[in-house]
Amino acid sequence: MTPSRTSEARGYSATKDDLLKRLRRIEGQVRGIEGMVEEERYCIDVLTQISAVQAALDKVALGLLDDHAQHCVIGAAKDDQVEKTQELMAAVGRLMRRG
Repeated sequence: MTPSRTSEARGYSATKDDLLKRLRRIEGQVRGIEGMVEEERYCIDVLTQISAVQAALDKVALGLLDDHAQHCVIGAAKDDQVEKTQELMAAVGRLMRRG
C-alpha cells in the first residue's frame, strides 16, 4: 500500500463529508447485522442485509475509483500517469478478487 501524505489533496476531498456519512451509515448497517445474529434472526434475512452492506461498500469503492481516475490519474503529471494507471488497475483487481 502506498503511504498516505496528509498535505496532498485527495480525489475524494471535495466529497469527503458525503463519503464519511455513507461509511457511518454502513457501519450502522453492520451493527444491525450483529444485532440480528444476537437475536438469532432468520438466516436469509441476515444474508439479505449482508448483501445490502456489500452493495453499499461497492458503491463507495466505485466512487473512490472514479475520483482516483479523475483526480490522480488524469490529473497526474504526464510522466506519472503510467504509474498511477497501474495503481488504479491493481486496486480494481483487488476489488474484483474478493469473495
